[in-house]
Amino acid sequence: MSPDSPTPTFSHRTLRLSGLVFVVVALIVVITGIVSRARADTRLRDWTDTQAVPTVAVIAPGGAGAASTLDLPGRLEAYSRASIFARVSGYLKSWNVDIGSPVKAGQLLAEIETPDLDQQLLQAKADLASAQANAALASTTAKRWQSMLGTDAISRQEADEKTGDLATKQAMVKAAQANVDRVLAMKGFTRIVAPFDGIVTARSTDLGALINAGGGAGQELFVISDTKKLRVYVSVPQSYTTNIKPGSKAKISVPEQPGKTYAATVESSAQAVNTASGSVLMQLAVDNANSELLPGGFANVNLQLPQDLTALNVPASALMFDASGLRVATVGKDNKVLLKQVTIARDLGKVIELGSGVVADDRVIESPPDGIADGDVVHVADPAAKKDAPAKPKA
Repeated sequence: MSPDSPTPTFSHRTLRLSGLVFVVVALIVVITGIVSRARADTRLRDWTDTQAVPTVAVIAPGGAGAASTLDLPGRLEAYSRASIFARVSGYLKSWNVDIGSPVKAGQLLAEIETPDLDQQLLQAKADLASAQANAALASTTAKRWQSMLGTDAISRQEADEKTGDLATKQAMVKAAQANVDRVLAMKGFTRIVAPFDGIVTARSTDLGALINAGGGAGQELFVISDTKKLRVYVSVPQSYTTNIKPGSKAKISVPEQPGKTYAATVESSAQAVNTASGSVLMQLAVDNANSELLPGGFANVNLQLPQDLTALNVPASALMFDASGLRVATVGKDNKVLLKQVTIARDLGKVIELGSGVVADDRVIESPPDGIADGDVVHVADPAAKKDAPAKPKA
């Protein structure tokens, strides 16, 4: 290099400038990394805090005034049913109807042959004839003695005795007549007739069978049932009896008529609780003009319970039962949990009708998570977002 050459100041200045630029770039990179990591930590912390807050679905208590029904097993019985027993003893002479036969009131069902009763009737008539003859003789004698009383041929005492004997004989005639009438009335029971219009649902006798009189020693000969209208007996749990009054409506269904229902009406109640079952026996009436329902059969009774305009319903999943009793979890305006004590009015299965504890504008948690407590902060799920969520594709 010659002595006249300039000093290489440019090279040193360039180096210092390059080093300064490098330091600035390094600082920018470091600061950017620190800020990005801080932001990531903040987002992670916020996400973690958000995940720690449970998400719940809330519902408003509903169903106020909703009608409900009660399904119970029942038993069908004929509205009128009579077991026919013989009133006199003898042998069955003939029978005119069999099971399933429709009969009218007064229609002849069977006849009984009564040889013993026939002899009793003959004897009673003979006794009556004897008493009438004695009474006629006593009447003639009394009249004669009364006519001789004015002649002083007899005493008044003797005349009065003959008059008294006449009265005795006349009383004996009445007694004999009454006995004849009694046997004739018994003779009328040899004809067994239907007490009302209906169907013969049982026949337990045959020609020549020995018939014993009375319902104790004797067997029933026929059973007549009026099936145009049936009684339905159902045992209602005690807690529901106040809601089911005479006049309440019901629907009847039977296994042999699938898909068909029959309208019934509550007629009466036993007004007493069965100590063994804890239920009250109630009687309903159902029309059976088409004879589709069979007496003695099983029936499913669907009772319509009255509406309660003040009761509120919640899903059964909303109930919490612990050491503090029966409660539901509600969400306040600040998204904090408030546990409320409730009472059950009626258990309708999936839906519980509450008697007290909540109001219509409460936000009730549909399925409260385990361990939830008063004051816990929750996130309320958006039902619209859940509804509009796309369906998962099938595999």
